Amino acid sequence: MIETITPQEVKERLANDETLYLIDVREDHEVQFGMIPGAVHIRMNDIPEKLDYFNEENEYIFVCRSGVRSENVCHYLQEQGLNVKNMVGGMLEWETE
Repeated sequence: MIETITPQEVKERLANDETLYLIDVREDHEVQFGMIPGAVHIRMNDIPEKLDYFNEENEYIFVCRSGVRSENVCHYLQEQGLNVKNMVGGMLEWETE
């Protein structure tokens, strides 16, 4: 089971100056229209070769357009022993909040 977080919860945590590890897994052409401030862009297909970027102490929040790709990434990284959350609704929900 993958833990989830809503766009509203992410916004509240950012407003409280919490340090968040946000990873946007969308494609290059998608992120050029905007990203969550402070997010790091790592395309979904690049995640397996970027495992050295992650460590087990941090909680990572994954974002995509609608929440489906990021959920798949969460399943993969959870199997690698990482602490992950999926932002439900993705950027579609972020933009409507």
